[in-house]
Amino acid sequence: MKICVGYASTEGQTRKICRFVADHLVDVGHSVELLDVDAAEGLDLARFDRVILAGSLHLKRFQSSLDGFVRANAAVLAALPSLFLAVSLAAAGDDAEDWRGLRECVAQFCADVRWQPARVEHVAGAFRFTEYDFFKSLAMRYVARQRGQVVDPHADREYTDWAALAAALDDWLGGVCVKA
Repeated sequence: MKICVGYASTEGQTRKICRFVADHLVDVGHSVELLDVDAAEGLDLARFDRVILAGSLHLKRFQSSLDGFVRANAAVLAALPSLFLAVSLAAAGDDAEDWRGLRECVAQFCADVRWQPARVEHVAGAFRFTEYDFFKSLAMRYVARQRGQVVDPHADREYTDWAALAAALDDWLGGVCVKA
């Protein structure tokens, strides 16, 4: 099966998640094209059997490049089995208010771009202190403190559950694997 894995990433965790997704899909025998949606001009999505798109939430919004990509490819996306990976730090927690907010952000994004993926998976992101400037680092330390997290402002902290992500991919594929 030919699967397109497209992403928009701000600090790199969504890109890392999609690299993992692509590797996992290849390991079970699928053909995968991994691409940053910023570099997807001229891509013919119709040549794929399925599509996975991923973006990260920042201030309740996904990247504008992901928005533009989905809008430009809405007709083809509507015809393909699709999976949307919504990456956020809030997905690492179990706060009901945070989860309601995550679902609302995804619903708003999908309504805005007029795309309804067949499945949405929320994937926990990471604190990327090595990527932040002084002010963003300060803000992210505040966010961590509000959530009861102890972080080292000089080191990254990853929350992505790789095993859960692999299980979600396998479930989405519905047992369609080339290799046993």
